[in-house]
Amino acid sequence: MNTMGSWIKQLSGMMTQNRYTDGLSERDPAKIAYIRRLQKALKQKDHLSIPFSELPVTVFDIETTGFYPQKGDTVLSIGALKVRGTHVLEHETFYSLIKTDQPPSEEVQKITRLSHKELSKAPSPEEVLHAFFHFAGKDTLVAHHAGHEAKFMQHMMWSLFKTRFEHRILDTSFLTKLIKPMEKLTTLEECCTHYGIDLANRHHALHDAVMAANIWSRCIPKVEEQGFTCLKDVYSHLASLR
Repeated sequence: MNTMGSWIKQLSGMMTQNRYTDGLSERDPAKIAYIRRLQKALKQKDHLSIPFSELPVTVFDIETTGFYPQKGDTVLSIGALKVRGTHVLEHETFYSLIKTDQPPSEEVQKITRLSHKELSKAPSPEEVLHAFFHFAGKDTLVAHHAGHEAKFMQHMMWSLFKTRFEHRILDTSFLTKLIKPMEKLTTLEECCTHYGIDLANRHHALHDAVMAANIWSRCIPKVEEQGFTCLKDVYSHLASLR
């Protein structure tokens, strides 16, 4: 099997639309209905009691023009892949750019290596969100510094589909802080260095999602060693510390 570093390099040729975004049209009532049904169904799904070894997870990352969607900042790309227990499913990936009419700042273009030309030809936000939720389904979502992702997803869901973002979304630090409460593991770089995970192509949504997925998968066995078998156990423990 390829090392993570060489596998990530192979992904560099997969940076355009995939089977989840091909052929989607904008403002399709069926797509809007699908997203609303999915979000409604998530209210009924119990993720808390599923053993970590069986918990279906989609780890994702977004690249944005800034930090404040309410002030006009937008999402430029989404990358994601699936994890089952400790197994990172290397071939279950999602990636798409998102169309934007306003050129990102030169600084953002430099950091993300995304040009206005390619972003202007990307699928619409409606198309990409529908495709992303088709990929993620009812999985629990995981992201590094998940508050950033949650804020933008909530804003996009309401502004585009007038529905709430109901997915449970967990931060990778949810587990890292449980395992190493005294360690300063904040940035993606710090976490990857600590767990011996290759850092490659930072600020690329899919590559950052791969790194976060590997952090998550490395943490699961350590959490189980401490006696936690599911999310409910962790929440109960954290509540007892307050």
